[in-house]
Amino acid sequence: MSMTAADIRSIPAPKREWSRYRHPESTIRFAVVLAILAFLGWSIAFLNIDLSRIFGAFPRLAQILATRYFPPDIGYISDGEFVQSVIRTLEMSLLGGFFGVVCSVPLAWLAARNITVSKRIAYPFGRFAIMASRSIHETIWTILFVTVLGFGMLAGTLALTVFCIGFAGKLFSDELEAIDMGPVDALRSVGASPLQVFQYAVIPQIRVAFTGIAIYTWDVAFRAATVVGFFGGGGMGWYLKRTTQQMESTRVAAILLVIVALVLLAEIGSGWLRKKIGRMR
Repeated sequence: MSMTAADIRSIPAPKREWSRYRHPESTIRFAVVLAILAFLGWSIAFLNIDLSRIFGAFPRLAQILATRYFPPDIGYISDGEFVQSVIRTLEMSLLGGFFGVVCSVPLAWLAARNITVSKRIAYPFGRFAIMASRSIHETIWTILFVTVLGFGMLAGTLALTVFCIGFAGKLFSDELEAIDMGPVDALRSVGASPLQVFQYAVIPQIRVAFTGIAIYTWDVAFRAATVVGFFGGGGMGWYLKRTTQQMESTRVAAILLVIVALVLLAEIGSGWLRKKIGRMR
């Protein structure tokens, strides 16, 4: 006896028995969120943080900016020497970003577990080099290089290079570990060398992604170049440090406006380039 569609629809659905243990993942997530909130509350109480003072600081900050930093000294930033310092900051960021990306590519190759040359030697070396570059802030690298080489662009460029090695190397290695291993295994099976595998099986997969990461690395290096200059790396940061120490608030405001404008232009330019690269996929 065959059943019709109406007969099938008329069969009542089995009742589900409710159980509080049916969704353990939701319970775990709720417990984790609750634990994080409890830890934040305990930290605020332990550190004796007055939240009312934090919210009240913003109106006071606005008042200080309006009374001490306004109007900005535009004539100071139009001086020829300051314009040259801006150009030196751009050159420092370009050189540091370029050399950092170039050095980070082979380190990322060694630090990628799936395609590294040797998991016992090359992999720990690549990981340690990238981790060491990332673990120390660019300001500390600047101070170290200034101590050895003295004040100037060389120390700032080297500090940015090491900073970009850690920044780009981490992103590059993560991208390499996410590639499709099919072409890699195929070339290895026919006796290709590690360099040939990297050239013909890896680079075609990560070419576009690597280009985007390189552009983003320069974007970050440009923002860090001012901080590097503040600690002795030269460029625009040195002017910012001098005016800050001399309490020349209107000149500080003018320099900050230049920094904001340059970062905005760099963001627009890097975004445009990333869109162009995205269309190549």
